[in-house]
Amino acid sequence: MTAATDRALRFPGGNPDERELLLSWLDYLRGAVLRKVEGLSDEDARWTPEGALISLLGLVNHLTHVEWRWIDGAMRGQEVSRHEAEFRPGPELTVAAAVGAYRARAAATDAYVRSRPALTEPGRRGDATDLRWVLLHLINETARHAGHADATRELLDGTTGE
Repeated sequence: MTAATDRALRFPGGNPDERELLLSWLDYLRGAVLRKVEGLSDEDARWTPEGALISLLGLVNHLTHVEWRWIDGAMRGQEVSRHEAEFRPGPELTVAAAVGAYRARAAATDAYVRSRPALTEPGRRGDATDLRWVLLHLINETARHAGHADATRELLDGTTGE
C-alpha cells in the first residue's frame, strides 16, 4: 500500500449526509491528534519546548474536555466547567488513560449527534448556537490543535507526517 493510498483511506470523502460529513471530518482530525501521541512514553507526552505550547498529553486532555463542554454543556444543558489543569494534567494522567478518555468522549459525541433529529437543533446557551455550529466549532478546535500537535511532535523527536 502506498502512502497516497493509505492517506486516501483515512481522508474524508464527500458525503451527501451533512451530519455524517461533519462527523467524518471531526473523526479524521481526532485521528490526526491521536497519531501524534502514538508510541510516546508518558514522560515524552508531557514534553513542551522550553515550557512553551501545550504538551501532547495536555492537548488530548483539553480536546476531551472541549467536546464534553460543548456537547454535554452547550447542547444538553448540563453544568460544565473549564480548568487550566486540563492543559497541564497532573502525573496521575497517563497516555493510555487520556487516549481512552478521548476515544470514549468521541464515541459519546458521535452518538449524541446521530441521535438528534436535526443539525439545526438549538443549544441550551440561550444564543443562536445550534448543533451544526457546535460541530463546526469542534472541527475548528480539533484542527487547530492537530497542527499544534504536529509542531510539538516534530520538535520532540523529529516525527512528521499525518
